[in-house]
Amino acid sequence: MKLYQLTISQVREGLKKKEFSIKELVSSCLEQIKKLNPKLNAFITICEKEVLKKAEEADKKIRNSQSVIRNLPLLGIPIAAKDLFCTKGIKTTAGSKVLENYIPVYDATVIRKLKEAGAIIIGKTNCDAWAHGSSGENSDFGPTKNPFDETRVPGGSSSGSAVAVATGMCLAATGTDTGGSIRQPAAFCGVVGLKPTYGRVSRFGVVAMASSLDCMGHFTKDVRDCALILRVTAGKDEKDATSSPAPAADYLKILENPAKNFKIGLPRQYFIKGLDKKIEERVLKIVRLLGKRGLKIKEVSLPHTKYALATYYIIQPAEVSSNLARYDGIRYGLSRVKFGAEAKRRMMLGTYTLSAGYYEAYYLKAMKVRTLIRKDFENVFREVDLLITPVTPTLPFKLGEKVDNPLQMYLSDILTIPPSLAGIPGLSLPLGKIDNLPVGAQILGPQFSEEKIFQLARMIEREINEK
Repeated sequence: MKLYQLTISQVREGLKKKEFSIKELVSSCLEQIKKLNPKLNAFITICEKEVLKKAEEADKKIRNSQSVIRNLPLLGIPIAAKDLFCTKGIKTTAGSKVLENYIPVYDATVIRKLKEAGAIIIGKTNCDAWAHGSSGENSDFGPTKNPFDETRVPGGSSSGSAVAVATGMCLAATGTDTGGSIRQPAAFCGVVGLKPTYGRVSRFGVVAMASSLDCMGHFTKDVRDCALILRVTAGKDEKDATSSPAPAADYLKILENPAKNFKIGLPRQYFIKGLDKKIEERVLKIVRLLGKRGLKIKEVSLPHTKYALATYYIIQPAEVSSNLARYDGIRYGLSRVKFGAEAKRRMMLGTYTLSAGYYEAYYLKAMKVRTLIRKDFENVFREVDLLITPVTPTLPFKLGEKVDNPLQMYLSDILTIPPSLAGIPGLSLPLGKIDNLPVGAQILGPQFSEEKIFQLARMIEREINEK
């Protein structure tokens, strides 16, 4: 295997055995970036000189003391950051020309924690401007392309992060998930993508989209790496009032326990007309396999699912309009004329929704429906431990196919939006390919049930790898 193909766990073992250096690892990823980024457009900013210097410093630490590998769980690991995460001294654009020259003077809490664990930030990944998108086509710096078929989308809005991990340009990457922006590109690019419970990971220092929905997650090559990174990033942050004080588990240790006695739910509203039959069959095949392994399978109902998309596209634009009001070209950023079409669309929709005379009719009503959607999940999780569903209704679609039809584009997130409204965690797990394109399954659990999700995902991953 090439070094860029290794998982974080494999790298840590290799470093302990002195099989390669961190500089060699980082150089391997940089070569992938130089080779593939001109075609795929996954990165907006690449920190080549800085990461090579950091790699040499990390190698020096290892030479001085091997125990540093144990003490720093991400030592020397090249990680990319979605360009919504503030990075001290590194340009942060949010995929928008409004911020094309903005360089933060501080790190987002997630970035700080990753650095403290030894990670090296290799660059900033492309994304739909302000995270507004489901395809990666709305970036002001050009669309990102799917590495399995360059005529197709990689998903959005965390498009560059998913592509970077899938192609070995980095070993992991941060992302944000408001309505599916980690889970959907993870499925389209064949990697693991986690949206934690709302409040599980700090939002401080990340350009806000919709503040009551935004979750900070990540992409990795396998479930073990996903658990490792959440162990680093999870926890209460005094700089984020919405971050939860609930203690984080030792997610890696939990992976050692098999998911033996879990009861798995199949929500009937997620297996309906419009879902690609090949995707449905792939997901159900895994479910049948779990049944053979002794897990109990039960069909369940989430009756208010049909209202989720409309509810989301009232609440989210309203919060977008509020958050984007700060970008007035006075305190920071350039003129508002540089906002793209999708940003303008969401600002206008949101401003209308919040205006006098319409607030009660739209926003207030949507918040009440959101409560019903959350209660649906609460009721179901009294019957089952976890849910398994498809991530997306279709395989990756063609570039340009839905650009002129916003409603069709919004429907891409129809299976990821309900869990976002409920604030529950979800993980997108690759299930192989259909017609040479990646497909994924979504594992959902109650709030703060990431450990159970990891256990089931690891079980499925092993079953797939053994075949």
